[in-house]
Amino acid sequence: MKTGLVHIYTGDGKGKTTSAVGLAVRALGHGLRVCYIYFHKDPDKYGYTEIGNLTKLGANVFGFAKGHSFLNKEFTKELLQKQVEEGINFIKSTVFKSNYDLLIIDEIIISVRDGFLPESTLLELITGKPENLELVITGRGATSNMIELANYVSNITKVKHPYDLKILSREGIEY
Repeated sequence: MKTGLVHIYTGDGKGKTTSAVGLAVRALGHGLRVCYIYFHKDPDKYGYTEIGNLTKLGANVFGFAKGHSFLNKEFTKELLQKQVEEGINFIKSTVFKSNYDLLIIDEIIISVRDGFLPESTLLELITGKPENLELVITGRGATSNMIELANYVSNITKVKHPYDLKILSREGIEY
């Protein structure tokens, strides 16, 4: 690819990560080099099997800030800010120099929304990406500035969800 574009999957509906993973599977099927970086998820604790499956298919997978203060009070704002910053530095120093075709940064928008990452830092990351790198960012709460920089924006809106009826998340479907 000569020109890599920017995708945003945002909104309060189910399917942002699923859409990003689907794109990764498609890219891997075409022999593209894929890097998937997640924030605020702990696959060892919650069993996000899509992460392991991407590895099996040939993607490089990395995780940072493997929690959120909303779910676990051990993750203070200061700790999460530090861990998110480590992830951003890793992307700039390693991933951007590794000749990937597709980079997915899953739930990074949450880091901005919840004050763990300045919006300006994410905007600089988007504008500073290698020209040929296709970039996908996901998470609830994309800002108008993020949307302005993107080439694709999908706002996944919840119309109905089982959680509204007190049906909890189900293994293999919601996680």
